[in-house]
Amino acid sequence: MNRTPSDTPADPTIRTVLGDLVPAGLGVCDAHDHLFLRSPQLPGQELDDPAAAAAELRAFRAAGGTAVIQWTPYGMGRGAAELPRLARESGVHIVAATGLHQAAHYTPEVLEHLRSGLAELFVAELTEGIGGTGPRAGMIKVAGGFHGLDAHARHTMAAAAEAQRATGAVIGVHLELGTGATAVLDLLCGELAVPPDRVILGHLNRSPDLVVHRTAAEAGAYLAFDGPSRAHHATDWRLPEALAALAEAGFGDRILLGGDTTTAGARSVNGGPGMPHLLRRHRERLEVALGKDLVTRFLTVNPARAFAADWTRAPRTPAPHRSRDTRRAPTA
Repeated sequence: MNRTPSDTPADPTIRTVLGDLVPAGLGVCDAHDHLFLRSPQLPGQELDDPAAAAAELRAFRAAGGTAVIQWTPYGMGRGAAELPRLARESGVHIVAATGLHQAAHYTPEVLEHLRSGLAELFVAELTEGIGGTGPRAGMIKVAGGFHGLDAHARHTMAAAAEAQRATGAVIGVHLELGTGATAVLDLLCGELAVPPDRVILGHLNRSPDLVVHRTAAEAGAYLAFDGPSRAHHATDWRLPEALAALAEAGFGDRILLGGDTTTAGARSVNGGPGMPHLLRRHRERLEVALGKDLVTRFLTVNPARAFAADWTRAPRTPAPHRSRDTRRAPTA
């Protein structure tokens, strides 16, 4: 995969699993998805097959996609050892995540192990590599709760804010059923002083509250509308209305689109919509409602800006914690 060097060392770049990339090289981006994922909350639906991940990337590439941001955080089977090979073979840029999801996705033993030194872990994975030897992460993933933030979320977000200050990385936030955006911004951008444009609020399509959407955009955060074609969420049928309202209010530069494939059955190679759906029927429908130029901006210009960071200020010394995700590569 060709990489375009930055003009100067201080230029913002996007940290992919194959190295840093100038934003203009990102292309058409699925701003929130998963190639690998496992959780006790999704038994029997693990994304843990490298061959299936490779097939999904080929299908995404055939649909015109050139970049995927994988939001799978620490301890949820990121497949970090597989990602560089998949990126090289598919020709698709892949950005990996550090961070931590809700407590329900981990055993008590893992959470106890991570109780201290969490920020150092995030910084190490962003600057040194996942597992100490794997590819470097390019974003931080954290999670809120339903309409609020519990102690785990507050602890995790405090660590994410510290790591963000050290590295410049963007923080992506899972909003449970699309709720709690204001609480997240109050904590991250208020108490913890994270710049709003370093925050991406995920799953806003799941709660089509146009007032909340506009409030978050006015604050300066990025808004991710991801997970199309989930019948139990108000996604596809309300999305044109929500995006049009934001664009008409002058916030078209805040919008990101993603697929958020979280189960094996949802992959296109298994008969589901998968990653290609974002760039086929979903994109076509949005273009009818909003116009091709605006939707293209959502998929190209906006993610290129959102995921770029000034990594030159990041520390280069290893931190004490190391991820365990790369001790053994996922098997087919």
